[in-house]
Amino acid sequence: MLTTATTSDVADDQDSNSPKTDSTKPVVIITLGMAGSGKTCFMQRINAWLHAKNKCPYVINLDPAVFELPYPANIDIRDRVKYKEVMKQYQLGPNGGIITSLNLFATKFDQVSLMCVPWHSPLTNCIVQTHSDNSIKHCYYHFPYQVLDILEKKKDIDFVLIDTPGQIEVFTWSASGTIISDAIARSYPTVIAFIMDTVRCTNPVTFMSNMMYACSIMYKTRLPLIVVMNKTDIVDNKFAVEWMNDFETFQEALDAQPSYSSNLSRSMSLVLDEFYKVSMTLLF
Repeated sequence: MLTTATTSDVADDQDSNSPKTDSTKPVVIITLGMAGSGKTCFMQRINAWLHAKNKCPYVINLDPAVFELPYPANIDIRDRVKYKEVMKQYQLGPNGGIITSLNLFATKFDQVSLMCVPWHSPLTNCIVQTHSDNSIKHCYYHFPYQVLDILEKKKDIDFVLIDTPGQIEVFTWSASGTIISDAIARSYPTVIAFIMDTVRCTNPVTFMSNMMYACSIMYKTRLPLIVVMNKTDIVDNKFAVEWMNDFETFQEALDAQPSYSSNLSRSMSLVLDEFYKVSMTLLF
């Protein structure tokens, strides 16, 4: 389903010297999902699948805290911003360190040149205004646009895959995440791949939480969204598809777990009926 939806407009005889038009630009897939849902695994598998189809993607890793990537990345935030140095210098915890690292990658603070590996990157040309105590007043970001310049020069790319931090809110609700996603979406056809942990979602309340988060992401980013049901080799996803297609079946599952959260999920399930119709579902 994903291949059919995203490659039909790609011209096979693209002229390498001609500017890219809407029909020849690569499709950007931004991977989002709850912690532990399998985002990096999905990235590895879709990257391998595209290589097998001779459609080598351009891969960007935006997770500064990942220890090792199971796939090669063309742009890796860990090469530019040192996550542990950010935590140490700013006395932050793990989540604060991830957010700050992503912010530093999307902007340029003169005070943190120590943490950045020398590279002709978007971290180099950003105007920063500070208060008298050196705290940030205004910072005009430059990150996405230089990355877009790099992509514009690539003539043989059909897909751009972007991996995001494990904590979904770090990218979804942060200023840097909005800056990056908005800039890319203005220049390239972009789709959100929301990774759903099928094993955890056997609980109807957890399923509803995932769907609400996916729905909020779709309306916030205003981008097409695909619900990717991951780990279907462990648990069959038929129950989830049935819950999405049959409101009564989902209500019965909630009735089997009487609680306050079940009552809340029952009320919200009516809201998601339209979301199920406009979102795509991909099994993985």
